[in-house]
Amino acid sequence: MTKPLLALRPFENPNQQQSRGTEELPAQERMGISPIQVATLTSSQARWPRGLANRLRRDVPSRLWAIGSPEILDEKKVGLFCSVRCPGDAILDAYDSARKLRDEGVTVVSGFHSPVEKECLRILLRGKQPIIMCLARALEKIRLPADWRSAVEAGRLLLISPFEKRPRRPTKEASQRRNEIVAALSDEVLIIHAESGGSVARISQMVEHWKVPKLNLPNNGGKSS
Repeated sequence: MTKPLLALRPFENPNQQQSRGTEELPAQERMGISPIQVATLTSSQARWPRGLANRLRRDVPSRLWAIGSPEILDEKKVGLFCSVRCPGDAILDAYDSARKLRDEGVTVVSGFHSPVEKECLRILLRGKQPIIMCLARALEKIRLPADWRSAVEAGRLLLISPFEKRPRRPTKEASQRRNEIVAALSDEVLIIHAESGGSVARISQMVEHWKVPKLNLPNNGGKSS
C-alpha cells in the first residue's frame, strides 16, 4: 500500500526567535498531532473508481476528496446500509455480519452514519481489513477520532467525500448523495434493514436496477440475488 495521506510536520524549536508561540498553533499541533492532509481524486487519475460513471452516469461526481490510502478503492467492496430505525433481531444479525466481514478480511464501504452502521464500524475497526467511509460532509477541518486516525495511519481506512468545503454537517441532500456513491462503489451490498419509504429503501431499489448482488443477514443465509 502507498503511504497514507497524512502530512507529518516536525515540531518547531521553541528557542528560535522566529518560532510561533504555542497559543498561535492549531490545537492539533499543540497536542503533538500531525495535521490531516486532504487529497483530491479526479477521473483522470488511475485510482479513480470507474464504476461510478457506469452507474451514476450524469450524476457522477467530478471529484472526490480523500484522507487515507486511495488504493483501497481497488479492493472488492461490500456496501453496508441500515436505516436509523432497525428491529432488534436485525441489529444482532448486523453485528454478527460485521464480525464475519472483519474476520474474513472483506473491505466494507459505508457512510457509517446510522446507529447500527456506527456500531458496525466499531467492530470493523478492531480488525485489520480495509474500510472505506464515505461522508455526507466536506473533509475540510474534520477532526478524526483516535481510532479513525490510527486506522488511517495504518493504511486501512480511507475517508472520501464528494464535497469540497460545504456542508460541514450532514444534510438530507448530502446524505442521499453519499448513499448513492456508496452504492455505486459496491461490488455487493448488505442491507441490514430498509425502512419502508426511507432513503435506504431507495438505495435498495437502485442497486437492484444496477444488478448489484445483495448479501443476506446470517439467519437468512447466502445471497439474495
